[in-house]
Order: sequence, then C-alpha cells, then structure tokens
Amino acid sequence: MATYASIKYDMDLASSATGAGALTLLATTTASSDSTISFTSNIDSTYKEYVFKFYDIHPASDDVHFSFNGSIDSGSNYNVTKTTTNFRANHDESDSATDLSYRTGGDIAQGTGFQNIAAEVGNDNDQSLAGTLTIYEPSSSVFVKHFISRCNIYNASNYNRDDYVAGYFNTTSAVDAVQFKMSSGNMDSGVIKLYGVS
Repeated sequence: MATYASIKYDMDLASSATGAGALTLLATTTASSDSTISFTSNIDSTYKEYVFKFYDIHPASDDVHFSFNGSIDSGSNYNVTKTTTNFRANHDESDSATDLSYRTGGDIAQGTGFQNIAAEVGNDNDQSLAGTLTIYEPSSSVFVKHFISRCNIYNASNYNRDDYVAGYFNTTSAVDAVQFKMSSGNMDSGVIKLYGVS
C-alpha cells in the first residue's frame, strides 16, 4: 500500500521531471465576441517559461480552428517564422470511431502563418476547448524559441479530440507578444490566463 510519503515523493519527482515550478499569474483576458486576443506585455526576460491556459474557449462559428502566432515587435506584426509538428487522438460519442494520427496538414515548415492548436471546434452551446500553450525562453538572443501545446476539444462532429502541437519560432530575436484567434469568426466567450513559471 502506498504511503503519504511515497505518494508525495512520486509527485515531487513528476514535478521535477516535467520542469514544473511555481506559477505567477501575469494577465487574464475574458473573450466576449473578440476576433483576436493579444498579449503585448509581461512576456520578457523575467521568466524562462511562460504558460497560457485556455478555459472553455467557445467560438461563434462552427468547425473552426483555434490558433496563435508570435511577434518580435511588441505586437505590430504577428508573423514569426516557425516549424511545427502536430498529432491528435480522436474518440466519438457513439464509441464507433477512434484514431491516433499525425496531421500533415496541421504542421508548418518554415512558415509565418498562424499555427492551429485546436482544430474543428464546435459552436453548439455545450462545445468549447481547453488547454495550454507553453513557450520557453522567449527572450533568448541566442536560441530559437520552443513551444508545446495541448488542447482538448469538443469538436463539431461530436468527437473528443486531444490535439498536440510543438515547434519553434525560428528567430534569435525576442518573442515579446502572442496573439490568439479563430480561423473564422469570433471567440464568443472563454478565458485565457498568462503565467510566468519560476
């Protein structure tokens, strides 16, 4: 039987292995029929890791993609060159279809466009997405800027979808702003929080 001490040791080990640290809330934005949500401050050299958390992001349009891009000029332009990878797990409500697959059309190879991190989100009253995006060392003047995202989606075809995206901003300039948007239409509701990780 596991003891409290052994369980706590395992949890501490897991936190250490994933690099988890203390989260400091830096900003909160609530969507209300917004075409974009931008974070143009608080992303600097204070922290080596920044985490965005998404809470019940609900789109106005059906079957749309939630995406992001970075900026190296404080939000004047969101067009940083990036290379990414993308795979997903699916399971429909009727338990008749499942899959785990790489999304060739969901990645970017040295492109400047917005990266989809949650695909085919539904706009029924009970449909939304939730997840995280982590960016590492955005202020480095030496290395590219790595990022990892994981989002869970109640999609337009009544699937549970688990989207995984990772990649890097291929620039040695500081990434100092991040913008989120849907591929079409607005974000009706939802909350995005930005944390620094110490």
